[in-house]
This record gives sequence, structure tokens and C-alpha cells, in this order.
Amino acid sequence: MIRIDRRGRIGILTLDKPRGNAIDPPLVEALIDAARELRDDSEVRGVLLASAHPKLFSPGLDLVSLVEFDRPAMERFMLRFAEMAWALYALPKPLVAAVSGHAIAGGCILALTADWRLLARGAQIGLNEVKVGVPLPWSVAVLLKASAPPQALSRVALLGRNFADEEALAAGLADELAAGDGLRAASLARLEEFAEKDPVAFAGIKSYLREATLASMRAEEAARLGVWLDAWFSEATQTRIRATVSAFTKK
Repeated sequence: MIRIDRRGRIGILTLDKPRGNAIDPPLVEALIDAARELRDDSEVRGVLLASAHPKLFSPGLDLVSLVEFDRPAMERFMLRFAEMAWALYALPKPLVAAVSGHAIAGGCILALTADWRLLARGAQIGLNEVKVGVPLPWSVAVLLKASAPPQALSRVALLGRNFADEEALAAGLADELAAGDGLRAASLARLEEFAEKDPVAFAGIKSYLREATLASMRAEEAARLGVWLDAWFSEATQTRIRATVSAFTKK
């Protein structure tokens, strides 16, 4: 499901799950564990988040498995999903995302937890939750607000558009572009630039920059989740989700 490889002082966290890294409970738990392991490994000075699938970073939630969850099960999953995002976003070490392929919805969220996002040219990235019929979870909305310029928020969150190339840069969803065949090398080079900084200084600055965002996420995620769950279990949204799952499983 995931692999952790060490390359000198760099830890490479590779998503390698069927259905293109669609996010389900086991993947969430694996990422929480991986974030903890890499945080506590004193030999690791920087982390690369990558995908084993060359054309797909992650399509978001694994609708095939989640569509059958009842409300209590979905609530538990979404709280753990939020904890996964917090763990990656709070990582005191540099985290660079090598977005080699499409990163939609939950895939975009994974990328947004990084300090730097390199996007392969032609790959799409975006938050399309509004098109499915659910709001952004509270933590995701807070994360997006901290990551994207104010003028891009309506296009990203309210219109639910996907972005590629220079438009992704302008929307704040990517920091740098690279050709697909050069993405890994460019991502590792950028990560080395981060990793050469004094780790105590880096961790302190990163904490100062992110602590208010993290505090807001943690303080209100549980209280705000009911709005998301109401939308997820609405008749219209369930109809859209089940149609999507039916189309996918027939392929």
C-alpha cells in the first residue's frame, strides 16, 4: 500500500495502492504510521511523497469501499482522515510532493500538506468536492486557505475546477512544474535544498508558520463534521456517488 525507502538523509514515501491510490481506511492508517515513523527517524532530514503510478497521484476517496459505510463508520473514517492530514502537515521535516499524475480531491489534499509541490506537466490537480455534492471538510478548507491565494479560492473550492501547468501555479496548488520524466530528479533536488538547512531552525520556523492553521483544524474538525456528513448521506449525493461507482466497476 505504501513503501518507505531511505536514500541517504532522504525518506521516500511512495503510495502504491490498487485503484490508483484511492484513499480508504487502511491507506489512512498507513500514512499516519508512516508520518510518525519518518518524524521519529533522526537519520531522515527530508521526506518525498510520491506515487508508484506514473499517471495518477491519487483520485481521492475510494468510493468503491466507502459507499457502503453507514454514518457512524463514515464519521470515524473522516476523523482519521483529518488526523492523517494533520500528521503530514505538522511533520517537522521538509515534505516535498512529487505529483506525477492527476491529484483530485483527496489526492490534492495529500499534496497540500507538503512544503513544496512539484506537478508533472499535463497532470490535473484540484478539489472537486462541490461537484460531488459535499463541502470541503473543515480541515481541508482551512488548509486550502493557508495554501492558496485569496483570489483563487472561488475557482478552486466553489467552482471545483481542476488545474494543470501554469494555471495550477497561479491557483497555489503547485509550486513548480517539471516534465514527467524529470519530475523525480527535480523533486529530489528541491528536497535536498530544504534538507540542507539546520533541522532545528527549519522545524521551528515551520511550526511557527503552521501552528495557527493546525490549531484551527484540530479545534473544530469534529464539531463541523456533521455538515459534511449530512451532505454525503443526502439522496442527491448518494445517487451521484453510486452512479460513479457503478460506472467504475463496469470498466
